[in-house]
Amino acid sequence: MIAKESRKVVRARKHARVRAKVTGTAEKPRLCVFRSNKHIEAQIIDDVKGVTLVASSSVALKLANGGNCEAAAKVGADLAEKAKAKGIEFIAFDRGGYLYHGRVAALADAAREGGLKF
Repeated sequence: MIAKESRKVVRARKHARVRAKVTGTAEKPRLCVFRSNKHIEAQIIDDVKGVTLVASSSVALKLANGGNCEAAAKVGADLAEKAKAKGIEFIAFDRGGYLYHGRVAALADAAREGGLKF
């Protein structure tokens, strides 16, 4: 009998596959998304220097319910606002091994509406 892999292991493998193709530079940093059942986090990273340039999360925004699409949209809009203030316009989107659907898509759409291009 073959043991079933946990969701965490499967997501880590998917994320590694995405990361093989998506890297962040100073000109075009990477927007990385992490979601849990209760919260969602996003950060813009320069992989060359290994530095987080901008970060936002439902915890930092003190949202009552961070596990829904509305919260993800608020995080995306906040992240775009902070990125624009730092002069970041173009990014590479890293969905973090999650499907581009629901909260991840809501965050990305809000970031696009905030002025980020990817």
